[in-house]
Amino acid sequence: MALGFVIAATGLKAEARIAERPGHVKAVIGGGREDRLATLLQEGLTESTRGLISFGIAGGLRPGLKPGTIIVGTSVLHSSGRIYPADARWSDRLFEALPNAESGPVTGSSTIIANRDEKHAIYLKSGAFAADMESHVVAQMAAERGLPFAVLRVIADPSTLSLPPAAVNGLNPDGSPNITAVLKSLATQPSQLWDIIRIAGATRRAMKSLLRCHRLLGPGLGCADLS
Repeated sequence: MALGFVIAATGLKAEARIAERPGHVKAVIGGGREDRLATLLQEGLTESTRGLISFGIAGGLRPGLKPGTIIVGTSVLHSSGRIYPADARWSDRLFEALPNAESGPVTGSSTIIANRDEKHAIYLKSGAFAADMESHVVAQMAAERGLPFAVLRVIADPSTLSLPPAAVNGLNPDGSPNITAVLKSLATQPSQLWDIIRIAGATRRAMKSLLRCHRLLGPGLGCADLS
């Protein structure tokens, strides 16, 4: 009898490749578009689906979280104001398997939270450790379908760093980098260059940490029914 699988919701192609490495994981790529992500999740659900996981990098909201810090989401704050608790057993397994991980609430957003002042304001209001563009979609769909969900995110841009326009607009709908858009933005505003270099370095650290997570978690990314 097949064990089934979990669906990993990601924003980037690179995240999806990492998520699927341990086996028993099918990744879908939202590319920063919540309607696309919701459709892909809906299409991917079958009787063999054991749970959903929001997987990838995120923006830091809580001060002091450095690039590469692993966040296990205990709950997700939806844009509607509703709070969705993550599956406790799955979250505990993630936290226990990942050394030096932090656990706390995360918030989902339909747009990139780029400005450091906005990040600080959201943290003061919600207490969320991190923000991403997939967790709220995952949480809502899991609740509607009666499935467990988990959140595993790694900090890329910290709370003190504002993202430049080239980084905000540098993504294709399929989750691949839009190099043309980045270069056009840099040509228009060359002063972004140093911020882009800093973001690139932070993202590399985050992706390296994310890669380490899959090695530690094994099949199903820690889902109790598949490990």
